[in-house]
Amino acid sequence: MQAWILDESPGSYRMGHIDPPELAPDEVRIRVVASALNHMDLWVTRGLPKPPLPHVPGCDVTGVVHEVGAAVTSVAVGDEVVVNPGVSPVDDIVRWGNNSPMGPGFKIYGEHCWGGHSTYATAPARNVRPRPAGRSWAECAAYPLAYLTAYRMLRRARVQAGETVLVVGIGSGVSCAALALARHMGCRVVATSRSEAKRTEALAMGAHEVHDSALDRWPVEADVVIESVGPATWEQSVRSLNPGGRLVVCGGTSGPKVELNLPRLFFKQYEIIGSTMGSYEEFDEVTALVAHGVDVHVDRTYRLEDYVDALARLEQGEQLGKIVLLHDEH
Repeated sequence: MQAWILDESPGSYRMGHIDPPELAPDEVRIRVVASALNHMDLWVTRGLPKPPLPHVPGCDVTGVVHEVGAAVTSVAVGDEVVVNPGVSPVDDIVRWGNNSPMGPGFKIYGEHCWGGHSTYATAPARNVRPRPAGRSWAECAAYPLAYLTAYRMLRRARVQAGETVLVVGIGSGVSCAALALARHMGCRVVATSRSEAKRTEALAMGAHEVHDSALDRWPVEADVVIESVGPATWEQSVRSLNPGGRLVVCGGTSGPKVELNLPRLFFKQYEIIGSTMGSYEEFDEVTALVAHGVDVHVDRTYRLEDYVDALARLEQGEQLGKIVLLHDEH
């Protein structure tokens, strides 16, 4: 099959031929129609983390079932499907349930195993679901990782209707997903960005107000802060919390370390909550929300062969929403 291949990490991708992995009895082979980019596509080229090599990236995948393993009964050849990018072994699912991403065997599709920037993608049948009806192929590729991550963040923050949710650094897939999901949950959403164009677009997407991320202090009193930027915005994010507020963090695109003022933390009784991806139950819930019309923001589509150009847009931070690769006409 044709695929974008990483031979070394650190390293760079090349387009080439690689044999698909042998299909296990509990796996499904999918002819990929669309896949989407994530920052993970960039991190693995820097050895952060270093994936098993050679590696095929692509955390978000949607397409048509091409082949099923001998033990698979949940899907059939010809089904139009989407892949849940949070992969847990069955034992972890049984033991951890809705917290399966905390289990020791948890993997991210397209990071710890091959993904879908290729002709075919292979995934456990338990991670394959019917694609949401009525949504385009691009939208189906755009939502899995970002919306699953944002949904779990909002759940772990115990978000309630009427609360104010601050989404930091609007533009990434997760931040756009958090805006859409928080609005759906009945929250008042405030967004920040250094880009005036992105702030304007955030208002069009339903944000109630926007602020420049470059300000030393944001005029916001938030019950919940959705953080994925890290040290560049951490101080402003913490200062934006109401007493008893919850800050949920899923990443640090500006770096891995922040400073925390402990007296402020305990006197204000803040909660700092880490969150990664989501469970199988949460993915099913997110997929249902997408099927029922929750906004999915696609920034731009590229052909599969133009992956390098798409990566450049992602690395430069120009996107607002998800960048999607279209593999063929369907």
